[in-house]
Amino acid sequence: MIALLKEAAERLINTVQTDTYRYLYPHFNLNTPLTGIIGPRGVGKTTLMLQYIKNHLYHTREAFYFSADHMYFNTHSILNFVNKLFQEEGIEIFFIDEIHKYKFGDWSQELKNIYDSFPSIKVVFSGSSSLDLVHGSYDLSRRAKMYKLHGMSLREYVNFKANLAIEPISFDFLVENHQTHNKTLASIPRIMGYFKEYLLHGYYPFLVDEKDRLTQFEKISQIVEKTIFEDIAQFYSLRTNYLFHLNKILNFLSTIPPGQINIHNLARNLSIDDKTAFHYLTMLNNTGLIRIIYPNAHGNQMLRKPEKIFINNTTLLAAINNLLGKSIEQGTLRELFFIQSLENANLTVSCSKEGDYQVGKYTFEVGGKNKKTEQIKNLFDAFLVKDDTLISSKNDIPLYFFGFLY
Repeated sequence: MIALLKEAAERLINTVQTDTYRYLYPHFNLNTPLTGIIGPRGVGKTTLMLQYIKNHLYHTREAFYFSADHMYFNTHSILNFVNKLFQEEGIEIFFIDEIHKYKFGDWSQELKNIYDSFPSIKVVFSGSSSLDLVHGSYDLSRRAKMYKLHGMSLREYVNFKANLAIEPISFDFLVENHQTHNKTLASIPRIMGYFKEYLLHGYYPFLVDEKDRLTQFEKISQIVEKTIFEDIAQFYSLRTNYLFHLNKILNFLSTIPPGQINIHNLARNLSIDDKTAFHYLTMLNNTGLIRIIYPNAHGNQMLRKPEKIFINNTTLLAAINNLLGKSIEQGTLRELFFIQSLENANLTVSCSKEGDYQVGKYTFEVGGKNKKTEQIKNLFDAFLVKDDTLISSKNDIPLYFFGFLY
């Protein structure tokens, strides 16, 4: 069976493309004994691991790649497997994919045991965002260096489609000097066309070369199904009849404006209590299917209910609406793009009383090209973020500019 695992790894490494790389790749390294890559399904965790092996480790045969959901690990422990290859073949670098699907034992305990027992061994593991890696039962937070991989940014999408090499722009530099980016960003050939494509089809890297739009949405639907009925079901030990509630919540959130969610009404419609409804929302948030935005508050006020709840990204929103036969509400689409671009760049976004959103000291009002400044005209560090606008002006920033933050 080990020979079959080796053959599978060989095939995957040999066939992985190395023409394009995700934003995380240049920052990824093996400087620590235990390294984790987490992120939702479909964002490219496996590809990143295989690319790194192919480029840095394959020629010397220093590393061994395998997936923890292989049938071999239904009856064998990862700890014993690592020990065997270390003792017999001297392998000291292991890439373990889909660690959250390991069935034979407790993956967090075994990773801790490997860390404590083999000082020369380095382990890279990937897993779903639902994994409680920071507060896990064996406290991996003190041992593992964690990387989080999000879906593609507009910048990555444009670079791929137009064969460009645009670098990320820092948030503060973008906001404080937004008019200086008119030359670099607004001059990109057919940038508004790429932007519209990206909103509907650009978030998941595996869709970039997929020409059939219907097939794209079907593939995204499969990601949702596997996330709910495999990842959430296993990690949270939920029975199937409860899992259908999660699908209903996603469909509901996809078809209403994000500010109109009421947890009590949601719970009543599902015939569950408010606490359970919020628990379900937390599961969907942790697995990268939704985004929960809270009010801009401090202290005890931060414990208040969510202000807005979105589907996780614009492509997922488009796919669910397509499968439901619904049209996408444009205001929701533009606000979601703004939020996903900022949060994926590791910025905290909260709802603002004065404008739509608060990011640090800045207030943003998000709207279409005809949006006026009345609501934020008396505020310092406040900006209009406008859709369908190519060029920035004094206090107006084109929405697509924020797609270049990561």
